[in-house]
Amino acid sequence: MAKKIAGEVKLQLISGQATPQPPVGPSLAPYAINLSEFVKSFNAQTQHQMGLVVTTVITCYADRSYSFIVKSPPTAILLKQAAKLAKGSGEPNRDKVGTVTRKDLEEIAKIKLEDLNTTSVESAMQMVAGTARSMGILVN
Repeated sequence: MAKKIAGEVKLQLISGQATPQPPVGPSLAPYAINLSEFVKSFNAQTQHQMGLVVTTVITCYADRSYSFIVKSPPTAILLKQAAKLAKGSGEPNRDKVGTVTRKDLEEIAKIKLEDLNTTSVESAMQMVAGTARSMGILVN
């Protein structure tokens, strides 16, 4: 018999550096799960991606247990990293703040492929290019 789900929480956390402090503590406290156990298991699972922001979906169950899925980093963060930028453009239709190559797009698309609703790398590259365009980043 399946466990009864008490709630689901989505958080963007820095991999390998989570603490019970906000945003983790206040988000998970209503479900009464063991925060220190969650933090240890999250940090251990994301150790290989140290420093990247990753999206985490935490499913909390009624018996105070939990499970979590770590997804790939957001596309915007990967694009900023590839273009070596601190942030995107405030006016992306006017001000272009950086450039990325098609090779960069392909690498990002391969990382994001499992989290997107496509199985084609070309389609994923178009999605990533659209995000780049909305951030004011040119694609060469």
